[in-house]
Amino acid sequence: MSSSGQPQRPQPREGLLDIPLYVPGKAEIDGAAPIHKLSSNESPFGASSMAMDAFRQMTGNLELYPDGGSVVLREVIGEVHGLHPDRILCGAGSDEVLSLLCYTFLERGDEAIYSQYGFAVYPIAIQAAGGVPVVAKEQDLTTDVDAILAAVTDKTKMVFLANPNNPTGTYIPVSEVRRLHAGLPKHVVLVLDAAYSEYVAENDYEAGIELAATTENVVMSRTFSKVYGLAALRLGWCYGPQAIIDAMNRIRPPFNISGAAQAAGVAALRDQDFIRKAVVHNREWLPKTSAALEALGLKVTPSVGNFILIHFPDAPGKSAAEADAFLQTKGCVLRQVGGYGLPNALRMTIGTAEACEAVIGHLAEFLKG
Repeated sequence: MSSSGQPQRPQPREGLLDIPLYVPGKAEIDGAAPIHKLSSNESPFGASSMAMDAFRQMTGNLELYPDGGSVVLREVIGEVHGLHPDRILCGAGSDEVLSLLCYTFLERGDEAIYSQYGFAVYPIAIQAAGGVPVVAKEQDLTTDVDAILAAVTDKTKMVFLANPNNPTGTYIPVSEVRRLHAGLPKHVVLVLDAAYSEYVAENDYEAGIELAATTENVVMSRTFSKVYGLAALRLGWCYGPQAIIDAMNRIRPPFNISGAAQAAGVAALRDQDFIRKAVVHNREWLPKTSAALEALGLKVTPSVGNFILIHFPDAPGKSAAEADAFLQTKGCVLRQVGGYGLPNALRMTIGTAEACEAVIGHLAEFLKG
């Protein structure tokens, strides 16, 4: 402070420096390129060739601003999912969509609830908007609707539900989602984050389209970063009541989606055969990998996503951190999840058959050591 009591340099908003930095999955190994990167739940098939061709075609128009309203992209999303495009908002990844929701509806001191092992972006987006994150305990690494409802107060303005959840891979059935919605005050926004919904095969699961279509306070968010393989382009969207979408559009940056991302997204949506190939692969290797790791004596949380949470024994030389270090020497990169309160677990993306077999073999070697 100066003698006048003024700071000697610009100061961030109060509470901003209390927000924890988001730590992405490790992308490389020191001194060597990773052989199998299984730390970020990326598609092992990359992107559709149609999407890549559309991206390349945009290189001749880089001087032009993109469509500020992502009109064609929203129309094609609507065609694929049976939705009205006016009720769709596109964002630079679903992360931007989640942040826009918080900036639209949270005032300083308002509370927003998320589950104990929910996506790490939720508290960041809540605090960035001046809100207060409230954590609801889970049961068996699964969202507990009763715990969320018990956490609701007069200050609650928003609830985030990742379904399936990252990093656990667990989900709750649509009956529980509906029970959660029915128990919330009507002015509370329920955000259904369905980033991994394309992978789910369970009959009692719904991504949230019907609730978002028939209520005034439910928004469903989706991403092109997972099954569509467009993570590098940062493209996501949400669907919700007209009033919510209209409010969000008032603060959405006018050219938030690049022209290349819009073009690639449209082409990716039109190549559903590519998506089915990725889903079929995951449905084969998700249970196969889980069973193989459990046969080694490891516990694997049942997952419906494109990743699994592997729990390691609480024994010297066998911890998750030690397993991670060992796997990196073999060219396999998984995700430590200590930041989620799971210090003795690793999250593993279901990669190619070769990648899955490599991790299984190396962990067998590690556990024997």
